[in-house]
Amino acid sequence: MTVTSAAASFAVVAGMLTVMPGLDTALVLRSAITLGRRRAFATALGILCGVLVWGIAAAVGAAAVLTASHLLYDALRVAGAGYLAWLGIGMLRRTLKERGRPTSGDAADGAGATTAEATWARSWARGLGTSLLNPKNGVFYMAMLPQFIPSGTSHLLMGVVLAAVHDLEGLVWFSALILGTQLVRRWLNRGSVQRAIDAITGSVLVGFGVKLALGEN
Repeated sequence: MTVTSAAASFAVVAGMLTVMPGLDTALVLRSAITLGRRRAFATALGILCGVLVWGIAAAVGAAAVLTASHLLYDALRVAGAGYLAWLGIGMLRRTLKERGRPTSGDAADGAGATTAEATWARSWARGLGTSLLNPKNGVFYMAMLPQFIPSGTSHLLMGVVLAAVHDLEGLVWFSALILGTQLVRRWLNRGSVQRAIDAITGSVLVGFGVKLALGEN
């Protein structure tokens, strides 16, 4: 297996994982609809940075420790579950707060819902934290990466290359979601629609958190 064929094969597997509906897609879509294009790209960039970290960790063997140690895996799993639940409950609380607040119109209503979190750095950190605190990312890379490292090549270098391939696919996918959402954002920017989106996304995040806490696949 050559480096080129390994990267191409890994791209197929990573591509299928990228387009599968899940937590990352939900977070980026929610950011694109309620916070705008820049914040959505910041969230996506944070997620992609987390993927790169997991790829490097798997390449140098750090993820092997996570896979072998049930205690460490469970600790990261519980931390990730708590983080997702915290994000989801925050969105649900914000939805209830905005619903009970008198407004002069949909535009003002939508703006009030996002003021507290409308910073690029916070969006990036949210994406990064979600990616890093998901132990399943580490397990995926630990299980898949060794199969795509040609003999005689640097594990660290191939880890970076394969994670970069995954990131490139993620960037294309997230860009399509974000730019597509912007075409209809004028309608989605209505306060009532944003509250519904926050309620749905918050419920999804809490659901992911509970699922992760219970250790379900």
